[in-house]
Amino acid sequence: MKRSYSLVALILLTFFVISFLTNIIGPLVPQIIEDFDLSLTLVALLPFAFFIAYGIMSIPSGMLIEVLGEKKVMIIAFLVAFSGAMLFALFPSYLIAVGSLFLIGSGMAMLQVVINPLLRAAGGEENFAFNSVIGQLFFGLASFLSPLVYSYLVLNIGSEGQGALLQALDSVVPSELPWVSLYWIFAVISMLMIVVIAMSKIPKVELQDDERPGPLKVHLDLLKDKKVIAFFFGIFCYVGAEQGVANWISEFLSSNHGYDPQTVGATAVSRFWGLMTAGTLLGLLLLKILDSKIVLVTFTSGAMIALTVALFGTGEMALIAFPAIGFLSAVMYPIIFSLALNSVTENHGSFSGILVTGIFGGAVVPLIVGSLGDAFGLRTGMLFLYITFGYILSIGIWAKPIIRNKTVDLFSSSDKG
Repeated sequence: MKRSYSLVALILLTFFVISFLTNIIGPLVPQIIEDFDLSLTLVALLPFAFFIAYGIMSIPSGMLIEVLGEKKVMIIAFLVAFSGAMLFALFPSYLIAVGSLFLIGSGMAMLQVVINPLLRAAGGEENFAFNSVIGQLFFGLASFLSPLVYSYLVLNIGSEGQGALLQALDSVVPSELPWVSLYWIFAVISMLMIVVIAMSKIPKVELQDDERPGPLKVHLDLLKDKKVIAFFFGIFCYVGAEQGVANWISEFLSSNHGYDPQTVGATAVSRFWGLMTAGTLLGLLLLKILDSKIVLVTFTSGAMIALTVALFGTGEMALIAFPAIGFLSAVMYPIIFSLALNSVTENHGSFSGILVTGIFGGAVVPLIVGSLGDAFGLRTGMLFLYITFGYILSIGIWAKPIIRNKTVDLFSSSDKG
């Protein structure tokens, strides 16, 4: 496959859109609780519906790509997301929201399966690591912007002197549910992406033998390996911890400190994702001079300290500590993933598929936090996150990769592997 900067740009745009649609749930939680009169457990079923789609759709999506090719699967993915967004935009209710988020999550899961190997082929294998980081930056930027868009919409829809966009949204959303306008935005974005992809030239990616998902027997053999299961739970715990914090920041600040979720809460969530982007850049630098296991232990320890401050400190301290968790979480996913793949000598494609399935931790952990929150209070419920962060910390102790990350010796100016 020829290198294509235009295709790389399309993939980066897709990263942005995936993140914009994925990480808006957290800022919406307090408003959904209030407008639909929900318990913490019921509201936690919303991210559950979204992320469980990753556990269900990841492997079938890989099979679908083999049959239809990347371009058609990307179009189907955005059609599914469009359907989910329009469903809730037209019929806003709690049960519809659950089904809507499952459809949107299914579309995002399909896209995740497509774009990573496509990025490797379009940008070149030798540039894959760099382009992946750029993709994470686009992902982080969208996560930073989406809560701000939410605040802008709910504060300005229905106000005097609104522009054409706000007037259009005002005409189609219930006056008592201005945040539903976000789903109209999702639908429009999804349709625009369908048009862009349909007009783009996307060749079929030829995977290397080691990157291809293996037959069922290979997956079953891998699942008998304790290392594979251990790293699977590493991804499960990371995404669970990330979403378990992000989805409950705004509600925690509202219920425990009285902050306005539409402004202060949304801004705190935005800063969580924004600082995660900054943490990615620092992590890149540290991984050039330190062993990845040291970086993982250091950052995870810091995240657990920040979580303690957020849960038990003052409101002002929580406003700083919650975003700090985002900053300190930035390196966890790529380090866990790389330690996992560098701990086996073959079947990396099948192993990657198993690891990606662990993303459904983002469905389970927020639900556990919400259920505990209903029974004992949200602060107590969020104590469960110490278990997920604790497991991630343990990976930095017991992982024994065959290949370690390449570092630079600052004193002799020579590389060591």
